[in-house]
Amino acid sequence: MTEQQRRPLPHDFHPQVPSFQVGSADMTEGGTLGSAQVYAEGNTSPQLSWSGFPPETESFAVTCFDPDAPTGSGFWHWSVFDIPADVTELPTGAGSGDMKGLPAGAVHVRNDYGTREFGGAAPPPGDGPHRYVFTVYAVGAEQLGPDADASPAVVGFNLRFKTLARAQFICEYEVPAGE
Repeated sequence: MTEQQRRPLPHDFHPQVPSFQVGSADMTEGGTLGSAQVYAEGNTSPQLSWSGFPPETESFAVTCFDPDAPTGSGFWHWSVFDIPADVTELPTGAGSGDMKGLPAGAVHVRNDYGTREFGGAAPPPGDGPHRYVFTVYAVGAEQLGPDADASPAVVGFNLRFKTLARAQFICEYEVPAGE
C-alpha cells in the first residue's frame, strides 16, 4: 500500500453516520475514470444517482475530492449543495458552469481550479494513481448555509454538522511518467 492510498478521505474526520447507495452510469466503483471525467479531455461531471437515504433528508450535497493530490490538503474537484430532497439523480454534465442539469436552488462553489463547476482529474505525470471520491450527503436542512462564494472547506464544515447519512463512490486515475 502506497502512502497515497493511506491518506484519509475527506469525511474520515466527520462523525460517523449511516450510509446509503450511490451509483453511476458513467463510472464503475473502484474502476478507472473515463476520459470524460479527465480535465484535459472531457472535463464532464459523471451521472450520479442515489437511494436508501433517511426519510428526514431535506436536501443533498455532492462533492468530488482527490485526497492524493500533492498539496498537503488534497484537491476539491466539485462541490454543489442545496439540491432538493426530491432530486435523486444528477445527469452527466450537470456540473458544468452553466448550471444546466442542476435543479433550481442548487449552489456551486469554486473548486480548487477556481471555477464553479466540476473540474476533471489532472494528477501530475508519474505521481501514481489518485483516488477521486464522489460523495453524496443527505442533509438535515433545506439550505446548508454557505453561499456560492464559500470555499469547499466551509461547505465541509457545514456538512459535518448537518449530514444525516453519506454515500461514496471512488474511482482512480493516473498519468504515467513522461506524458
